[in-house]
Amino acid sequence: MMVCWPYFDPEFDNLPERIYGPPCRVCIDNDSMEECTVIKVDSVNKQGILLEVVQVLTNINLTILKSYISSDAGWFMDVFHVKDEHGDKIRDQNVINYILQAIGTVREIENTVKAMAYRNDVFNNSDQLSEHTAIEMKGTDRPGLFSEISAALADLHCNIVEAHAWSHNARLACVAYISDQSTDTPIDDPHRLATIEGHLTTVLRATTTPTQSESEIASPQEVKTAEFSEGTNMTDVERRLHQLMLSAGDFHRPEFEAMTPPPSSRSDGDEEGRKMVVSIENCHEKWYSIVSIECKDRPRLMFDTVCTLTDMQYVIFHASISSRDGRSLQEYFIRHVDGYALSSESEKEKVIKCLEAAIERRVCEGVRLELSAENRVGLLSDITRVLRENGLSVVRADVKTQGEKAVNAFYLKDILGNEVDTDVVESVKKEMDDVIDFEVKNDGGGSSSQQGGCLSSSPPQRLPGFFSLGDVLKSQIQRFSHNFIPTN
Repeated sequence: MMVCWPYFDPEFDNLPERIYGPPCRVCIDNDSMEECTVIKVDSVNKQGILLEVVQVLTNINLTILKSYISSDAGWFMDVFHVKDEHGDKIRDQNVINYILQAIGTVREIENTVKAMAYRNDVFNNSDQLSEHTAIEMKGTDRPGLFSEISAALADLHCNIVEAHAWSHNARLACVAYISDQSTDTPIDDPHRLATIEGHLTTVLRATTTPTQSESEIASPQEVKTAEFSEGTNMTDVERRLHQLMLSAGDFHRPEFEAMTPPPSSRSDGDEEGRKMVVSIENCHEKWYSIVSIECKDRPRLMFDTVCTLTDMQYVIFHASISSRDGRSLQEYFIRHVDGYALSSESEKEKVIKCLEAAIERRVCEGVRLELSAENRVGLLSDITRVLRENGLSVVRADVKTQGEKAVNAFYLKDILGNEVDTDVVESVKKEMDDVIDFEVKNDGGGSSSQQGGCLSSSPPQRLPGFFSLGDVLKSQIQRFSHNFIPTN
């Protein structure tokens, strides 16, 4: 009796790679351009791959000056012009190796140990945070809410190891990493976690008052605890903050802002008063929706917009990003994951509002307060209490623990949302005896609120020198139409 089995060529599994090349190829070029490094990525396409690549570059604080993306026919091709955080080309081989590993999933590269050492240096809190419990909060904001959250956690005998909070359009999102106050270990007891969630939910729900509108009350108040995912880094936290703010509905403007001037008369803080403009038009010949964004340029801008489009379940097929004279122009050719372009004006309007919110929510006006002190239990609660008692409200917070020292950064406004008086800041400084370093920065000039977009049938007026992928596509379609000869 003879038993026969189907024959499988051992090289068959490698056939796609032999035909199409490796799953992802990354080229880092320091020779083509004089002032920046060019990163080229070729890969099999999948939903979300652009965000993954942008996230890797943002992780290491690279500034994206220009980018071209194309992902039709199942293949993803992308070109980035980048500089490091000092405005220079990428020269550090450890950084280059890290990019190759993170994006290219390269099987064998030299200096692998050095590359991983570089990664651990950049994300030096990841291992520490993996030993703590993550907690997420979202809801309607009010003056002093972050202080109340800090006090509530202190009352529950929780030590805050790290926390990040964003406030925008009367909504708050916060991600914090906590440990048991006495043992400094993760909190994993289900009953205690339920108590923490319940207590913080009560704090958040205290925001709802009889004077609030129905839209404000509808903002979901939610607290969730979760196990920290090892390897999570700051950019992952920022993406989660984007998701929390989006689900909290921060793209809706509060009722009290409804009386402000219309979008066409508001600026985004540009010295020349130029507005942020977001528009969407459909390219019916190619079944795309073209999203155009022109606004003041800043770090992480591309990450914020790509993150929002991806989380709203839109696929980016082509894109062009450029910046000039402090302005950024972004064009995205998108379809919904179901394969269709944006079909209604209401859908376009929602996408525009969500992109505006994504651009605005990271940007904070006014005074930035940087503090460092010897870390102790309840330190954050005490600091935020002093701020609250002096009539100051935290609109953004980044709290970290570095060894035995706590390093905190807060953006502050008064309880009415106005700029902070310098005399008040000096008064706060005198009350914080155990603070080692106390630094005040006024970021108002570079980070004004970027209110205002428009729902338009045509993209924004472009500054001279901006490249428009949409204009190229339209000219090609027109040229094709002119050359078309009808038949009888």
